[in-house]
Amino acid sequence: MKQTTLKKLDDLFIRYPALVSCKDSIINAAEAIINCYKNGGKVITAGNGGSAADAEHIVGELMKGFILKRELDDGTKAALDKSVASETADYLKKNLQMPLRAISLVNQIALGTAFANDQAADLVFAQQILGLGDIDDVFIAISTSGNSRNIIYAAEVARAKGLTTIALTGKSGGKLKNIADILINAPETETYKIQELHLPIYHSLCIIAEEEIYG
Repeated sequence: MKQTTLKKLDDLFIRYPALVSCKDSIINAAEAIINCYKNGGKVITAGNGGSAADAEHIVGELMKGFILKRELDDGTKAALDKSVASETADYLKKNLQMPLRAISLVNQIALGTAFANDQAADLVFAQQILGLGDIDDVFIAISTSGNSRNIIYAAEVARAKGLTTIALTGKSGGKLKNIADILINAPETETYKIQELHLPIYHSLCIIAEEEIYG
């Protein structure tokens, strides 16, 4: 990673010294996400309750400019100029931003409810990993306990398909610690305290990915 990128991590540990215990895992997670994007992959997220909101939040930071503006590249601009009326093309070029491809599994309402009703509710995320996951992708599995069954099943399918799984958990890591490729176990045991530490972790991961790909 760039030195400027590593300095952003230093800032994280200054503001949240409790996360120093997770430093190596956060660096490994950042490198996995960067490699994912450099290889043409995408980030897939999932969680329950507050962690579902975190899964959506991560996608929101990746799919548009977060810290950087992420102006469209010349190839995209040229394609718009070629394919769209000039006035519309100008509007699109002014406002669209380059994405870091990401998708949350928690927002697939029709598929999720159909699969839960027809098959097995705790396999909703696993079914989506089966259908959407590719070998260069990263799956961010969020579970404060590390024991959420639907997240564990999704991580198992991700492992079978060759995805890299980053688990965001609490202190113990739960069962996910034996399944995930990278475990970031925030050093807290109460759910809300774990979630309070998850946010600066994934914000930093999004900032780092953006800096490395578009900085």
